[in-house]
Amino acid sequence: MDLQLLFVTAAVSFVLALLAGPLCIPLLQKLKLGQQVRGEGPQEHLKKAGTPTMGGIIILLAFTLAFVKFSVINTEFYVLLIVTLGFGFVGFLDDLIKVVKKRSLGLTSLQKLIGQIFFSAIACWFLIDAEHSTALSIPGTSISFDGGAWVYYPFIVLMLLAISNAVNFTDGVDGLLSTVSIPAFGAYALIAMQATQFPSAIASSAMAGAALGFLVYNAHPAKVFMGDTGSLGIGGAIGTVAILTKQEFLFVIIGGVFVIEMLSVVIQVLSFKTRGKRIFKMSPIHHHYELSGWSEWRIVFVFFTVSLVLAALGLYLNKGL
Repeated sequence: MDLQLLFVTAAVSFVLALLAGPLCIPLLQKLKLGQQVRGEGPQEHLKKAGTPTMGGIIILLAFTLAFVKFSVINTEFYVLLIVTLGFGFVGFLDDLIKVVKKRSLGLTSLQKLIGQIFFSAIACWFLIDAEHSTALSIPGTSISFDGGAWVYYPFIVLMLLAISNAVNFTDGVDGLLSTVSIPAFGAYALIAMQATQFPSAIASSAMAGAALGFLVYNAHPAKVFMGDTGSLGIGGAIGTVAILTKQEFLFVIIGGVFVIEMLSVVIQVLSFKTRGKRIFKMSPIHHHYELSGWSEWRIVFVFFTVSLVLAALGLYLNKGL
C-alpha cells in the first residue's frame, strides 16, 4: 500500500462530494429541511435559520462510495461502515425530528445514547469474533496494559460515545468541523498505512476528501449545514479508526481540538452548577471566541492551525512518520 492510493481515494471522495452538493442542496431546500437555530445561541446565528441542514448526507455518500470502491472487504471494513453509517443514521433521525417538529432539539439524549450504544455493540461483536487485540498502549512510550475483554470493550463503547459527541460539539461555526477534521483523518490515514490497516487508511482518506468537498458548500457563509447526520458520522468514523489502528489514547492528541471543545462544555457546566458562575462567555469554546469578537473565518483558521499542529505531534508520537 502506498501514498498514491490514499491520495486517489481522497480525490475521488472529494469529487463525489462536489458533485453531490448541487444535487442534494436544492433537494433539501425543496423539502424545506432548514436549520432550527437556538434562541440562546449567538445572535448572529439567528440569520442562519432556514439554511438547509442534513448536508451530512453529502459527506456520508461520498465517503461510502469511495470507501467501498477502494477498500478490501474484511472485518475492519464492516466495523467502519456499521459505526460510521449507524451513527450517521442516529444523527439523521435527530436532524429530521428537529425539522419536522420545527424545534432546535431532536432526539432526547437518552434516545441518542441508545442508538449509539446499539451500533457500537454490533461493532464490538465483530471485533470479538475477529479476536481484536484488547491491549491499550500509551502514545510515545513502550507502556501497554491489557485488562481483557471485560475492560476493553466497555471502554471502547464509552470512547465512541465520547468522541462522537465531542465532534458534534465542534460543529457550530460555518466550516469549522469540516476543516479541523481533515488533519486528524490525514494523520490517522498515515498511521493506518504504516500499520498496514488497509480499510482504516482508506476510510480516513475517504472521509478527509469528503469533508474537503463538503467544505466548498459549508464555508462561511454556509450554503448547507452538515447537521448531526454529518457530525455523528464523522465522530463515529474517527473513533473507529483510532480503535482499529490500536491508537485509542493517541486520539487525545490527534483529536485534541475535539477534546478541548468537549472539555469546555464539561467545565462550563460544572462551574455553573457548583459556583453559579460561567468560565466562558458560552460553550463550546468556539462560541466563547465568537462572542469575544472573533469572526467565523478567524475561528476556523486558528482551530485548523491547532488541529494541524496536533496531528503532526500525534504522528511524531507514533514513532516517526
